[in-house]
Amino acid sequence: MKYKAIIFDLDGTLTDTLEDLFLSTNYALRYCGLPERRIDEIRHFVGNGVRKLIERAVPEGTERVLLERCFETFRAHYVIHCGDHTCLYPGIASLLTALHAKGYLMAVVSNKIQLSVTELARTFFQGVIDVAVGEQPGIPRKPAPDMVQAALAGLGVTASEAIYVGDSEVDLLTAANAGLPCISVLWGFRSRDFLLAHGATVLAESPKDILELV
Repeated sequence: MKYKAIIFDLDGTLTDTLEDLFLSTNYALRYCGLPERRIDEIRHFVGNGVRKLIERAVPEGTERVLLERCFETFRAHYVIHCGDHTCLYPGIASLLTALHAKGYLMAVVSNKIQLSVTELARTFFQGVIDVAVGEQPGIPRKPAPDMVQAALAGLGVTASEAIYVGDSEVDLLTAANAGLPCISVLWGFRSRDFLLAHGATVLAESPKDILELV
């Protein structure tokens, strides 16, 4: 076994969360009297956490008080509705089952709110994902390495024993900052050309490719 542990990004890598993020963002924008966004815009806004998502979604020049109201409205709505339309990408369930059977330790590291990460982990990854780290006070968000380091500590492994799997430029930076090699998946929120332009060197076209790559 080349690695002992695999650290997964969540949105765009294991779970297709775009519809729920889109709906909660537009709910918050409507509530605050701001123009709504198209789903393809939301696709490009995600990756740096939900606060950054809302900062990108509101019109440029939006007053801080209104931005904060929009963020809190999104947060409250999304915690309740984060699983309404979210699902695993095809092949992910069988991938995780196969990796678990082979003895890999696995963690999820996401810039999503910890409550949402915990809920999604409980729904989709019970018994196969050992550690789930989301946005929380005191731990800088990706691409800082701190979330990955927390996951590694929770798994009881070192960076040299782990590999990172993600779908975005944020994940590439996170892996590099944490000292982990990175597999970039092609079914998520970024295109092949975009990932290659941002330094991706190992690509997975389908979840079964990850079994071979690790």
